Amino acid sequence: MSSYYVGVDIGGTSVKLGSFDIEGKLLEKWEISTRKENHGSEILPDIAASIREKVKGEIAGIGLGVPGPITDDGTVLKCANLGWEVFNVAERVTELTGVTNVAVGNDATVAGLGELWQGGGRGFKDMIMVTLGTGVGGGVILNGEILPGSKGAAGEIGHIKVEAEESDTCGCGGHGCLEQYASATGIVRMAKKYMKPDSAISNCEKLSAKIIFDDAKAGDSYCMEIVEKFGKYLGTALSNISCVVDPEVIVIGGGVSRAGQIIIDVVEKWYNEKSMFALKNKEFRLAELGNDAGIFGCVKMVMKK
Repeated sequence: MSSYYVGVDIGGTSVKLGSFDIEGKLLEKWEISTRKENHGSEILPDIAASIREKVKGEIAGIGLGVPGPITDDGTVLKCANLGWEVFNVAERVTELTGVTNVAVGNDATVAGLGELWQGGGRGFKDMIMVTLGTGVGGGVILNGEILPGSKGAAGEIGHIKVEAEESDTCGCGGHGCLEQYASATGIVRMAKKYMKPDSAISNCEKLSAKIIFDDAKAGDSYCMEIVEKFGKYLGTALSNISCVVDPEVIVIGGGVSRAGQIIIDVVEKWYNEKSMFALKNKEFRLAELGNDAGIFGCVKMVMKK
């Protein structure tokens, strides 16, 4: 009987799953809805049922990515997006599936491991991963291993403070977080805050980060100003992180990264402007695995156990 690994990327709207062969080749991927009612009590049973339905064979291991801090033993400390309080995810998955080889990690950090393995970071050992979506996530990989931190919160780069004078409150309750300037919602917030009437986007009813980057690439000077602000904040934050971990490569993913090379150009410029001589000229790359990065990383994580 064939053996399989299963990667599970748990999101607030949907759960992405993938089955892989013993060599790490993706065989099939699918999604199920994330049922968050009753404090998310149905999420893991739904995942277990879906795995039983889809995977016909011996399961060598299950890796899960969760949108929140995770300790080394697979305990989630709290996950507001799923309605979860503190409990051991790994133990619960073993109870539901009978699979004892279970690994659990933070979703953004695990996505970084996937990119290092088979995406934009392949060929390197030390990497900073940045995910730019509704929020800003990240992960640090050193010598090919996830750096989780003592409470599983290492890599929460979206809440690095980059603006001391900010009065608006971040979702974390703080002020001046990177997420307020480099996420999709943060970029739109900046554009509205500093809006100029002669900009092409001044009368846009459904403004988005995509529109801002597209208009910047088309030559709109105001949109380019916003892109520069974005690049300055993110480049500065990455420079500060590099002072601590000195990566080989910085990989930028998430929905905002679909803007393409303009992201790399502006962030790399500001990164080098803010970095000391020994940390300049790092390799910058766009993520390659898209929404599959999480399931790849989950499988790599469980394969390494």
